[in-house]
Amino acid sequence: MSTTDSPAVAVLGGGTIGAGWAALLADAGYRVRVAVRRAETAQAVTAAVRLHAPALAADADALLARLTVTTDVAEAVTGAEVVLESISERLADKQELFAAVEQAAPAEALLLSSTSTLLPDAIGARLAQSGRVLVAHPFNPPHVIPLVEVLGGPDTEPKLVERTTEFLTALGRTPVVLRRPIAGFIANRLQTALLREAIHLVQQGVATAADIDDAITGSLGPRWAVVGPFQALHLGGGPGGIRQWFGHIGAGLAAGWSQLGTPDLDDEGIAELIAQTETAYGTDGYEQRVAARDRRQLAVLAALRDEEEEAR
Repeated sequence: MSTTDSPAVAVLGGGTIGAGWAALLADAGYRVRVAVRRAETAQAVTAAVRLHAPALAADADALLARLTVTTDVAEAVTGAEVVLESISERLADKQELFAAVEQAAPAEALLLSSTSTLLPDAIGARLAQSGRVLVAHPFNPPHVIPLVEVLGGPDTEPKLVERTTEFLTALGRTPVVLRRPIAGFIANRLQTALLREAIHLVQQGVATAADIDDAITGSLGPRWAVVGPFQALHLGGGPGGIRQWFGHIGAGLAAGWSQLGTPDLDDEGIAELIAQTETAYGTDGYEQRVAARDRRQLAVLAALRDEEEEAR
């Protein structure tokens, strides 16, 4: 299939998430139209796609050959099979944008939002059918991390959820459909809980920011890359599984929660976190640090896929 014959998708927003989506979609063979507010943003989108190319199958030139950047939303969404919105988290802006999308996109196009905080029925409130908008929240960086959280509104037809999960699965993503709406969805709520205690430990002088990172990458990180928290408990209980774990250890779980901290994010506290992190990792070499992160994450994911294939 030539580039001209490839199906078209639209990405609205050229920031970190939008550029990651654009690179992933271009790598999958789509013609990608990225809509941005300002023409000068096009260079940033192009640079981001080049930065992401080593993590993908196609080279940078092939990705960019499938990419168009425009300031015209109607141009971006006309004829698009899927519209992926990734602008800033301002509800009024998203509502206005999707109202414009509804006027120009095909009636059967999937309308997806990358929002990490807003609910789909609120985003689609100005549409004739608010249920057309679904959340498809990726975990950053979207061109590497497979999770995408999917959530429809009260009026969303089940077939739209099914089409969304099929689309994401074909992209190599791992869609998880929320059973009911909740602010922050799943992964960010879990991340926030862990980050809260990490900041508390730093502020209490228990460990530095770098110490916390080493503790996570040397324990929970590799464990949870292989099994999630509940399967980890099931295995941690030995042959008796999670039932035995709760019988012997889990009884004190609630008592441990009472010892967790509530850190203060005042100016002084934030300044200390910034200083420790910048001391540990520097402020230069962003591109090199991104590339190293992506290589390592891809290596972990590749190892898991290889092991799964060998186990079949």
